[in-house]
Amino acid sequence: MFKNQGILVLFFGLLSCQKPEAKPEAIARVNESYLYKSDLKDLVPPGTSKQDSVVIVRSFIDRWASQKLLIKAAEVNLGKDKKAAFDALIKQYKSDLYTKAYIEEIVNRSIDTVVSETELKKYYDANKDNFRTSGSLVRLRFINVPKDHPKFSTIRSKFLDFRKSDKKFWDTYQVQFKNSALNDSIWVDMGQIYRRLPFITPDNRDKYITAGIAFEHPEGNNTYIVKVRDVIDKNQISPYQYLKPTLVQVILNRRKLELVKQFEKEITDDAIKNEKYEIYK
Repeated sequence: MFKNQGILVLFFGLLSCQKPEAKPEAIARVNESYLYKSDLKDLVPPGTSKQDSVVIVRSFIDRWASQKLLIKAAEVNLGKDKKAAFDALIKQYKSDLYTKAYIEEIVNRSIDTVVSETELKKYYDANKDNFRTSGSLVRLRFINVPKDHPKFSTIRSKFLDFRKSDKKFWDTYQVQFKNSALNDSIWVDMGQIYRRLPFITPDNRDKYITAGIAFEHPEGNNTYIVKVRDVIDKNQISPYQYLKPTLVQVILNRRKLELVKQFEKEITDDAIKNEKYEIYK
């Protein structure tokens, strides 16, 4: 199966010539590496049967042993150039992990996470042409009411009129509806419309999704009553309220980048000042 199977057999044979002494507290050994009972802490979930526990522990031990054996075989059989390249990658990866974690900790302690409405609107006005819709956005409200509801006519009338003074009415009756959404000031994408109003599909959406339209759609023992307030089509400038959460993240990310640049400059300048960093000409 392996062309160099003889080499591997010789390799493992040489390793087994001198068997280290067993350690009482160890539960397994591969060459000079030991696995201890403490390494299995929290491995088996509480309530696991004895039979399943044995399987879990044995599987873990076998995987641990396989990894140790494979690493040792790789160290012996891989060429020097390849190992040197991998060692360089490992060193760089460790450096990247450490520096990234350290910088993130410094930034998170220093960053101002408060973004004012003025700053958001200013950024939006300066960059809104870059934020275009990838699909249609809609503002609408709807309710799904049983056809035999004793207050059906009143509910429909108040829904179409929809006055702020009717808030108590909706607080009372909305909980009785199978499905509803009354906040028509929020922009949502068509994906949410398809999920919440399953009778609307990409094929018939133009029939239902038109700014200002109101309609009823019977479905079984219930009736959907829908009022579409506004529609923004694909590739139009996204409205401010829809973009607001994204704008907050964009501004915070910009602040983070600026802090990172500032920190890197300060730490370099400080090292030069204290003669810890110099470039030889």
